[in-house]
Amino acid sequence: QVQLVESGGGPVQGGGSLRLSCSASGLTFTVYTIGWFRQVPGKEREFVTTISPSGGRIYYADSVKGRFTISRDNAKNTVFLQMNSLRPEDTAVYYCAAVPRYYSGIYYTRSSEYDYWGQGTQVTVSS
Repeated sequence: QVQLVESGGGPVQGGGSLRLSCSASGLTFTVYTIGWFRQVPGKEREFVTTISPSGGRIYYADSVKGRFTISRDNAKNTVFLQMNSLRPEDTAVYYCAAVPRYYSGIYYTRSSEYDYWGQGTQVTVSS
């Protein structure tokens, strides 16, 4: 079955960096759009970024643009999220998600558009 496993979260001071990984198994990785979302208690899951199956198309939420970078290694079935200049407001549980779909010019930014989810990894940014 499809499995997504996030790793790389943890505590970090404001201004610092973290690199999250999302390792996938049980799927043909090269046909899947991958997204990152985050969630804090009491709030809806928030879109962070998404990457097309080839890695050629990327879209970021305004809140992370210029600070976060998504990439993927299709040979290793892994997507990365490099997070720089972290702020306390970036504190959340970060989830990766996958959907076997991509249409040129369309970016999947809603959680309902994704079929599979990881268990999440906590990122805590202190001020």
